[in-house]
Amino acid sequence: MLQNARVLRPEFVPRELQHRDHEHTALTEALNPLTRGERADPVIITGPTGVGKTHLTKFTLERLQETELGLETALVNCWQNYSGYRALFRILENLGRTLDVHRQSTPQDELIERLRDYDGTCVIVLDEVDQLEDKGIIYDLRRMPQFTLVLITNREEDLFGSIDDRLQSRLHGTRTIHFEPYGLSELTAILRSRADAAFSHPDPISTKLLEEIADAAAGDARVAITVLREAAKNADRAGREQITSADITDAIPEGRQAVRDQNLEALKPTQRTLYTIIEEYVSDHGEPMQPSHLYAEYEERADDPVGNRQVRRHLNKLDHYELVTIKGSSRDRRYGLASHDEH
Repeated sequence: MLQNARVLRPEFVPRELQHRDHEHTALTEALNPLTRGERADPVIITGPTGVGKTHLTKFTLERLQETELGLETALVNCWQNYSGYRALFRILENLGRTLDVHRQSTPQDELIERLRDYDGTCVIVLDEVDQLEDKGIIYDLRRMPQFTLVLITNREEDLFGSIDDRLQSRLHGTRTIHFEPYGLSELTAILRSRADAAFSHPDPISTKLLEEIADAAAGDARVAITVLREAAKNADRAGREQITSADITDAIPEGRQAVRDQNLEALKPTQRTLYTIIEEYVSDHGEPMQPSHLYAEYEERADDPVGNRQVRRHLNKLDHYELVTIKGSSRDRRYGLASHDEH
């Protein structure tokens, strides 16, 4: 029943974005100096997962490149490229300047020098920027006038809570654009648009069922689109051209689990260690884990353990992506394992 399955991939960027006019206008205005041949001030984009931060950034830059010939862009996922070296390499790769870079022997300072020698105009997007372990490269990039920075993170404090005063001063005056979760009607409209583009015949799914998906996704477009895709697979396997309520019932946990699995696969080594410790503890004891036990177990397992403050940041990230639960505060805090059936 699918004629364009890629439309139901979470990473697909449509030609038109819905219900983000204010955010699109704000980002376009922030980047407007580029149309005059000037560098724009850094932009920080915040909001929970699945609210369109990365999509809107890509969409806005694609529109800008259509009018500004010669403008280049480099998008780096800092969750996957969390070391300073890997992030710098990805930027150079986006700019087509890594042909003679040897990843085992070329020092990081040389990558920075290559970027300093770049004589074009480029917007660098550091997605999940709070995951970047060496945030000093933001300072280096900020000092290069040919680059405009767009920094994407869940919460502004996740970024500013882990950078030094020198970098904070470099980011002074930064414009912040915050994304709220989609409302039920907004997410339903997004699903309708995706369904109309994806399926080979009209009205394969009722608006009522789309609303059911949107409600289950709780404002997260990534989850909603994944659930719709799983429902379509269920109907297709049954040889039907209409998605039924039973397909949706089955697809909701399947879609949530698919997103959960993707998040688990993307974990950094420290995050994976912390998740595994919590998972094993909850499995063995049937209850959440105390911070002191978690930190002690982590220090025992890690080859080069990070400090408690960084551990808390990693745990907050796992909580943002609904992999663990954090309940209570201070001495009463407990870390549990999130279940996709809870949402």
